[in-house]
Amino acid sequence: MDAPTPRTALLVAAFDSQLKWCAGIRDELEARDFATRVVVPDTRSALSAQQVRDAGFDRVDRVPWDDLVAACLGSDVVVSALAGPSTHRLSLAVADALAGGVGPGPVLVSGWVGIIIEKITAGYLDRSGTDVVAVNSTDDLAHFRRTGETLGIPTDNLVLSGLPFLSAAPRPPRSGAVSTVLYADQPTVPAPAAERAYVYRRLVEHARRHPGREVLLKPRHRPGEDTFHRMSHAPEDLLPPGDLPANFRIDHTPVPELLERVDLLVTMSSTACLEAIDRGTRVALVLDLGVHERHGNHVFLDSGLLRTFDQIDADDLGTPSDAFLHSWFGDRDRPAPAAIADRVEQLLASGCRPSRDVWESAYFRSATRTTAEVADSAQHDEHPGNPRWMTRAWARRVDTHGTVRGTLAYGATLLLPPAVVVPARRITSRRG
Repeated sequence: MDAPTPRTALLVAAFDSQLKWCAGIRDELEARDFATRVVVPDTRSALSAQQVRDAGFDRVDRVPWDDLVAACLGSDVVVSALAGPSTHRLSLAVADALAGGVGPGPVLVSGWVGIIIEKITAGYLDRSGTDVVAVNSTDDLAHFRRTGETLGIPTDNLVLSGLPFLSAAPRPPRSGAVSTVLYADQPTVPAPAAERAYVYRRLVEHARRHPGREVLLKPRHRPGEDTFHRMSHAPEDLLPPGDLPANFRIDHTPVPELLERVDLLVTMSSTACLEAIDRGTRVALVLDLGVHERHGNHVFLDSGLLRTFDQIDADDLGTPSDAFLHSWFGDRDRPAPAAIADRVEQLLASGCRPSRDVWESAYFRSATRTTAEVADSAQHDEHPGNPRWMTRAWARRVDTHGTVRGTLAYGATLLLPPAVVVPARRITSRRG
C-alpha cells in the first residue's frame, strides 16, 4: 500500500527577524508530518548565510514572485512572515488565482514578527485577507476586533497565539546581584547619530561604574549584513576607539544564546525585552531620550520597566506590571506554534477558509479595487507620452527657469537627444 502524500507547508520570509518568526512554526508543522520549504521572494530582502543559520535553518530558496505564487497554490499551507504590504499582495495574488477555480486553496497564515510599534491598524488590514492572523497580545487582539467590527470585516481569522519564539508562561524573575548586562541594539532606534552615541556612552560609563560586571553591546546585525530596517550608524563607528573599559565589549552572539547568562537586559524598545522576560531576566527600557513614537517606547508606558540610565546605574530596576504580562503571556495555554498549527489543521480538515468572507466584505473589495485603480492611473500619468505628465514637466521647468527659458528647456528635452541635453544641463548648472 502506498504511503500517503505528506501535507506541504510553504514558509515565506525576506529578513532574519521574519525567518526567526517562522522557525518555531516550521518545527511544529514538521512534528505533525508536514513537508516544509522556506522561500525568499525576489523583492527587497537580505539574508546572509550566517543569519539563516542563526535562525535555525540550513537553507532557503530564492524565487521570482510569479514562482512564489505558483508554489503557494501547490501547497496545503502558506505561512507569510513578510511585512504587511507584501503579505497583502501575496494574499490578493492567491485570491485572483483561485477565483472561479475548484477547491479551497491553501490555508494562508500571517502575523507580526515582533512588537507592533507603528501602523497597527494598517498592518492588521494588510493581513486581514489571510485565513489565520496570528496575534501576539491581548491588547492587539482587542484593537483588531474593534477595527474589523467597525469596517464590517469578519474577525474569525484572528488567533491569539503569542510570539512563536516565546513560551506559554515566563520563568520566575531572577534575583541576586547583576553580573552581566546586555544592551539589545536596534538598527534605527534611536535614529540620529548623536542620540545613538549618547546611549553607547552611557553603556560605557555603566561598565566603568561597575567594574565587576560584564557589559555587552549586541548590535542588531553584523557589519555588512542587513535587516528590514537598515542601520545608518553602527556602534563600531560611534564608540571611541581604544578608550573602552576591559569589561565592555561588542558581542554578535544571538540574543537567545546570550540571555541564558544575562542578569539584566537593557534596550530602547526591542522585542528582545519579551524574550528576556520569558527567561526570567530583568529588563530596563531606556527613558533618557523621552517617550516618543519614533523610539517605539510609547507602547511600554504601562510595562513598569521604563528607566533612566541614572536609575539603571543605581540598580533601581522595575518589574513587569501584571497588565503587561497578561497582554503578552495571558489567555493562552499553549506555545504559539501549537496554537497556530492547531488552527491550520482545523481549517484543512473542514475545508473552511475564513479569508473568503474577508475578501467579499465591502471594505476589502472597495479598498482593493481603489488601490489597483490608483496604481494604474499613476503609472499611466508618469508615462512621458501622457499629456498630464507633459504639463507637469513643463510647469516644473517654468517654476525653475521662468516662462521663456523654462519652455525652451522643456522643448529641448523633447526635441534633442540626451547626448546633447545632459551635457548642456551640466554646463548650465555650473554657471548658475
